[in-house]
Amino acid sequence: MSSHHIVRDDQEPALIIANGASCSFDLLGQLLEWSPIVVVLDNAIERVLQLDIKIDVLLGDFDGDFNPEIYKEKQFPLEIVHTPNQDKTDLEKAFDYLIEKGHKAVNVVWATGKRADHTITNITNIVSYRNKLKIVLLDDHSTIFLLPNKFEKWYTKNTPISLIPIGKVSGITTQNLFYSLNNEELTIGYRTGSSNHVTEDGIVKIEHSQGDLILMECFD
Repeated sequence: MSSHHIVRDDQEPALIIANGASCSFDLLGQLLEWSPIVVVLDNAIERVLQLDIKIDVLLGDFDGDFNPEIYKEKQFPLEIVHTPNQDKTDLEKAFDYLIEKGHKAVNVVWATGKRADHTITNITNIVSYRNKLKIVLLDDHSTIFLLPNKFEKWYTKNTPISLIPIGKVSGITTQNLFYSLNNEELTIGYRTGSSNHVTEDGIVKIEHSQGDLILMECFD
């Protein structure tokens, strides 16, 4: 693993390393090359240090006997950000930190897997950052992000795509998906758009009129 990220352009997405299941070295390395800043949540720091990568910010509530100061020498220069607010998760507090610093986009790894409650919370909480921060969650099997009301992207045939509503989403119309929707409604727990796929190489179009709709690009 590279010990430093290469590109430092503030227009590129930042990178947050959370504390869920690890991703492959290949995925992490690709993201590091384009990240202007790398933020690590406190409970993940020991696992991250084993990968010999350079981080910029260590953030968290530092519960118990956690002493962030011991990492300053190993990761100099390292910014320590103490976020004791218990009304938000550490990942949400990392989003808030990046917004305050003027970042517009962020990739997040290690946010899925391990504890199911953390995975569900990390995925669903991105809806509250609509219009504040473009968030993409990535692991070795999925790329997850919140859709705008009108979305277009080129995909190869048979790419697995899932549409997951957060609450109720109405007025959904799709083009170039095998299970098409025409001004229809999805509601979490009742009807979702899981395990759809792209019909032909080309543009996929997805529109919805109301609600928060998450797209998952899946890789078996």
